[in-house]
Amino acid sequence: VFLETRILSIDYGKKRIGLALSDPLRTFAYPFKTFSNNSSFLTNLDEIVRKHGISKVIIGFPDVNNTSNANIRSQILLLKNKIERKFSIEVILWDETFTSVMANERILESVPKKSGRKDKGLVDRHAASIVLQEYLDSILKDRSV
Repeated sequence: VFLETRILSIDYGKKRIGLALSDPLRTFAYPFKTFSNNSSFLTNLDEIVRKHGISKVIIGFPDVNNTSNANIRSQILLLKNKIERKFSIEVILWDETFTSVMANERILESVPKKSGRKDKGLVDRHAASIVLQEYLDSILKDRSV
């Protein structure tokens, strides 16, 4: 029995965590959900991993050359280890440089009404989808070589 699996992407923030999913063919990424960064996150993640057949997780990782990101990087590494232990799935760290800027631009283009852009989680979900799309594009490129 062939089970279609998806890839999940995480945009980790101190207040919110944005998620994006791939389609079953692992070609496209789309913004999925945003959760508060609290103790219930791993429980929420567990439900998503089971419900959507997640086989791999990509986490946006801030630029290592920027020393102001040291604290958030250590939190992301802790999350990576927790996910690997809890779900026994591969977790890849992916450079997230400029993803929030790109997410803001994407939202401005796709959500015309200012009132629709008030949802703070919108940026987190879109940033996660940009990270995931970059990853998917890189593996598609590798497959075509």
